Amino acid sequence: MAHALRRAKAAAATASVIVSLPSLLALTVAPARAIPRLDLTPYPKPTAAQTRWVIQLPGVLPPTADPRLSPHPSDWRVQLIAGREVEADCNQRAFRGRFRASKVKGLGVSVYTVSDVGPMVSTLMACPPGQATRKVFVPMGSKPFVVPYDASRPIVVYTPKDLQLRWRLWKAEKVQQPAQAL
Repeated sequence: MAHALRRAKAAAATASVIVSLPSLLALTVAPARAIPRLDLTPYPKPTAAQTRWVIQLPGVLPPTADPRLSPHPSDWRVQLIAGREVEADCNQRAFRGRFRASKVKGLGVSVYTVSDVGPMVSTLMACPPGQATRKVFVPMGSKPFVVPYDASRPIVVYTPKDLQLRWRLWKAEKVQQPAQAL
């Protein structure tokens, strides 16, 4: 009986390793993605007009092929990109808005809110005849909004319901260039 119980436990342990191995491999070869953290209780709930976006940064990234880039997360930044996906023709589109940082009471971490969102504007060029429209992502504003890289806490962003959020990683070069005093 004890032998059968040990065999069943060993089989269960082996089965769990076999089942979880493909998912583990998928995590190691998959590109960095935003993964929501499950415990968001300390963070404010979004209003009815907002969407709360959560970016959980990976703690370890694969080494970069470029030897000029710093491997240290303290030299990295995360760019937050709020925008809309729209049907567009050949004209350029843009809209304004603002990221605002505020501290969560009791946590001491920042959350980011998109506000002051303006209407979509467009150039009025005549497009070539027969050119089809396509879905494009139109980012808000023109100035990048970057925040420090911190894998120990999620980045929490609140946007109006009609916006989407994307992000990308910025890595600094290892070499520091001297400034010229004039």
